[in-house]
Order: sequence, then C-alpha cells, then structure tokens
Amino acid sequence: MSLATSLLIEDLSFSYSSAVPILEDVSFTLGPGWTGVVGANGSGKTTLLRLIAGELQSRRGDVRLPSTLAAILCEQTVETMTPAIESLAKGTTGDIKRWLGRLGLNPPNLRRWHTLSPGERKRWQIGAALAVRPDVLMLDEPTNHLDAEARDLLLDALADFPGIGLVVSHDREVLNDLCIRTAVVRNRSVEVHSGGYDTARAAWVAADAARTEERQALRSEQRKLERRIADQRRAAATKAARHRRSVRRAGPADPDARSMERKARHAAGAAAGEQRRRTDRARAERIEETLATDDVVRAIGRSVTFGYEPPRKPTLLSYRGPLAAGATTLVPDVSVTLERADRIWLCGRNGAGKTTLMDNLVAGSKLPPLRLVHLAQELTEADARETLDDVHSLPPEPRGRVLSLLAALGADPERVLASDLPSPGEARKLRIAFGLGAHAWALLLDEPTNHLDLPTIERLETALRAFPGALVVVTHDERFATATTHNRWVLADGALTVSA
Repeated sequence: MSLATSLLIEDLSFSYSSAVPILEDVSFTLGPGWTGVVGANGSGKTTLLRLIAGELQSRRGDVRLPSTLAAILCEQTVETMTPAIESLAKGTTGDIKRWLGRLGLNPPNLRRWHTLSPGERKRWQIGAALAVRPDVLMLDEPTNHLDAEARDLLLDALADFPGIGLVVSHDREVLNDLCIRTAVVRNRSVEVHSGGYDTARAAWVAADAARTEERQALRSEQRKLERRIADQRRAAATKAARHRRSVRRAGPADPDARSMERKARHAAGAAAGEQRRRTDRARAERIEETLATDDVVRAIGRSVTFGYEPPRKPTLLSYRGPLAAGATTLVPDVSVTLERADRIWLCGRNGAGKTTLMDNLVAGSKLPPLRLVHLAQELTEADARETLDDVHSLPPEPRGRVLSLLAALGADPERVLASDLPSPGEARKLRIAFGLGAHAWALLLDEPTNHLDLPTIERLETALRAFPGALVVVTHDERFATATTHNRWVLADGALTVSA
C-alpha cells in the first residue's frame, strides 16, 4: 500500500481535558475500501473522525494524509442545508443527475428543507459529499431514521465509492455488507480487524475470552501468592520467636562462636525469607495493576423473568379505526389486538403510520399504568423525569432488578438516580430497564435502538428475548427485529397486514 492511497494514524492521543484521555497512543493504517468504526457510547468514535477531518487537534501524534487527498466528514446532524447541498441540487451535469437519481433526490424538495424527514436530509448530505468525489469520506450514523428503501439506495451508492471510507454505525447489516474492515474503539485505543462486523466481532470476542481466562488465572495466582505471603509471615514470626527463646536458654555459658553462628544462620534465613516475600509482593502488585486496567462488561442477569406474574386476560391492547396525521388519513381502517404472548415487529416506510398506531394503542389502554411501558422515538424531559420518579417509587426488589438491568445496558445506576434529568441515552435505557425489571405486561418500543451503541443493542436483544410479556417494536433494524419478535404488522399502501 503506497502512502498516496493510505491514511496513517501514528501514536495519536487526544483528550478534551488533561484529566480524561479519550484516545491514547493510537496507531493504524487504512487503505481504500470501507472501514466500520464501532464501540460504546463515549468511546471516541466521532472524536476519531473529527481528528482525521482536522476539526480537532491531537494532544500528541499525527494523522498523516497526503495533501493531495481531500477528506469530508458527514456528521450525524442534518439540520443545515449546506452550500454543497445547494450546489448538488443546481447541478446539471450527467454525473450530478446520476447521483440525484441513485439516491432518489428531487431538487424542488429543497424549498421545504425544514419539513423534510431526517432520512431525506441525510441522503442529500451524503449525496453532496459523494458528488465532489472526495478521497476520504467519513460518515457518522448514515442510516439513522432511514426506512428500508432509502437505506438500500444509500448503500448501493456507497458501495461504488472508490476511496478510503470510514462509517460509524450501529446498523450491523451496513457494517457487514459495506465494510471490508472493522475498527473497534475501546479502552482509549483502536483495534483494526479484517472483515465486516460479524467476522471482526468473532475475533475480538475470542480475544476477550482468552483475556478473561488469563484474568482468572492471574486472580488464582494472586490468591496463591497472598496465601503464601501470609504463610511466610507466620513462619518468620515463629522462627524469630524460637530464636529468641534459644538465645535466652543459652545464657552467658554459650560460647561466642556458637552464638554468632546461630545468629548468622537466623539472620541469613530471615533475609532470604524477606526477599521471597518482597518478590511475591511485587508479583502480586503487578497482577493487581493488570487486573485493575481490565474493563468488565456486566451481563444481563436472570432477574428479567424472576417472579414474573402474567396477566389473567389474554388480550392486553386493541385498536380499531383510522390512522391519521393531522388532517391527512394514512390508513382508513385498522383493526389490531395485542395478546399477552405476542411479539410484533411493526414495520413500514417512513410516514406510513407506525408511530401513530403505537400512540393509539397506548391511548386506548386500560392496563394499570405500571403494566404498560411505552418508549417513544424521542423522549421529552418530562418523560425522562417521570420515568426517574417511577423508579424511585418502586419497592426495593423490583427497583433492584431495574437498576441491575440499567447497569447491564451500560449506564451508571447511582449517577442516573442522583441526577435531576438523565441524558437522552440514559433516559431510554432507564425506560427499557424499568419495563423489564418492573415486570410490565406489555412493552411498546418505538425505535428503541436510537442513541444506543452496538454493545448495548446486543445486550438489549438478550434482555428482550428473555422478556415473557407482550412486545411491539418499531425499528428499521431488521436484525434486531428478527432477534426479538415473531410476527409482523406491516403498514403499506394505506393498509395494515399481519404476517409471520
């Protein structure tokens, strides 16, 4: 790989404050093709992209990109209609028209930019970047809010990008289908694995398992060393007491030579013992330092189902009537019921009425308030505070389950409980943990993976699979839906159909 076609990161370190390093001594090289960038929320994925784009300056190390190469970063946010987007819309060349067609973009729509969906704006943003033919293209969560059709249009266009591409995403199909490499950002470092997400994940899971086994072996060695040091101390104390008694018994009649020889032997033995203890203590301290640097991920516990009492009535929720957005009728007539063991994927294109149907199911509910948990696409501050109050009001046992699940989903329970207002990500995790831990009868989750990182999404899948109640999920993540649901309610062409 020549430098002219590569991106070299060398000993890169960055922190937003001197006390909190985000990245430390990061080094890797990337060539043409797409690299998926994955990691937990706050691990430094977006920071890494901004360092490569030159928007942030590193504390130490270099981002080496030949001056002849142009780099563009498409951020998560899509509020602003940039000059590049306007230029794309006004372009008349065959190349511009090709990008507009491939991404399903209609220039007259820009007149109503502020009413376009986030998914439509995202396609305009990426189309404008592709049209200028950058050498390095970086995308931060490009498929957020995209329906299946828009997502396929975008992936088809990105697949033909010939340069160096980096994509931060929690969409595993994107990471598998588009990427030839995966960069894992964790523990202030970056590990680059060959292959898409599934292949790379298998590699680092195996490495993590080996580290866990090594950790267990080190912990066992540490316990042995601690026992040996304690035994050595007791033995040294016993020998010292025995030596003192022998000196007292010998008295003045003991020849000086014999006394000196006995003292010399005792001193030599004591020194040798102390040296062994120092060696063992040093080894035990090194092991403790090694163990202290490991990050342990808490797993979902069995408390998801423990003590769960199912509802007596088989039907939990139902809705019959039209779906309307303001004065616009989306579906003339819908008739659905949710049974206590149903696990439903509610799917359809953007604007088909999925969120409207969820809202209608909630509005018509006659379940006790704590038995139905509704997670909206975007939680308001009032929603976050209400959920926090609900958790505080739970009895000790269910509150403990909720907090255990909250920790397993990657949030600090003590910090969340002590806060006046959880962050958006924390609020979503708390709302989901509340439904699982408080043993709700029905969970209605609208885009539950929004604002969640991949490790949290995978742990959430595990928790929802174990959840014994009814579940309705709105998501564009087919893999997540397949893992957690059994049947589909499909909204399309002004009608709702039920399928397996």
